[in-house]
Amino acid sequence: MIAIIDCGIGNVQSVKNALDCLGVESVITSSASNIGAADRVVLPGVGAFGAMMEALRERGLIEVLKDYLSTGKPFLSICLGMQALFETSEESPGVSGLGVLKGSVQKFNLGKV
Repeated sequence: MIAIIDCGIGNVQSVKNALDCLGVESVITSSASNIGAADRVVLPGVGAFGAMMEALRERGLIEVLKDYLSTGKPFLSICLGMQALFETSEESPGVSGLGVLKGSVQKFNLGKV
């Protein structure tokens, strides 16, 4: 079973629809027990780094995610979900990410294009 994490930031239904189309069992959830019991987890996200981390904190999912990630089970992070894996983000100074990946998310410096 795949747990699609719903932290209120992201189009989780699109991920669910894609998995349904493939015939893969999945559930949209913010339940710690569902996430812990999942064979695989997807963390989608759209918006701002700080808002996502706050949403994860409010739902009590920070430690749940860190625990899941320490198991080595498959984990897919999409867009902002990928950024959340880092320690920090230039977008939201002072806001900590999950810290699974070392470093800070930086914006592209494109200069004059």
